[in-house]
Amino acid sequence: MELIRNKEALRLEENELRLRIAALSVEQKRLYYAQELQQIKDPDTYAALNWFFIAGLHHFYLGKWQKGVMNLILMAAGAILCIFTVYTLFGAALILFVFFIELPQLFNSENIVTHYNNRLMKNLLRQFE
Repeated sequence: MELIRNKEALRLEENELRLRIAALSVEQKRLYYAQELQQIKDPDTYAALNWFFIAGLHHFYLGKWQKGVMNLILMAAGAILCIFTVYTLFGAALILFVFFIELPQLFNSENIVTHYNNRLMKNLLRQFE
């Protein structure tokens, strides 16, 4: 899992980025915010996808396709083993494995999405500065 800085550092970084955005011309701000609005992610949506669909949909929300596919495969394999085979315990273990891997992300969802959004803002600002 990628290292996420503490909440205070993320907020400071976001404030610095907002100051850089404020320094843009009116036209640049209009163009910047049009792009940001389309790409910015919501921490509550990320957390809801993680909570209700532990199978990795929150990874797809942030564009992390490989992690999302891996979670879906593990969850599907676990469900199939639990329901259709005699390897119920192994299937349940796979599902629990994914659950315990994803649980910290649920509790850290705000920081994960703030980190993602800060990177997005940095990348967008490079186009205008």
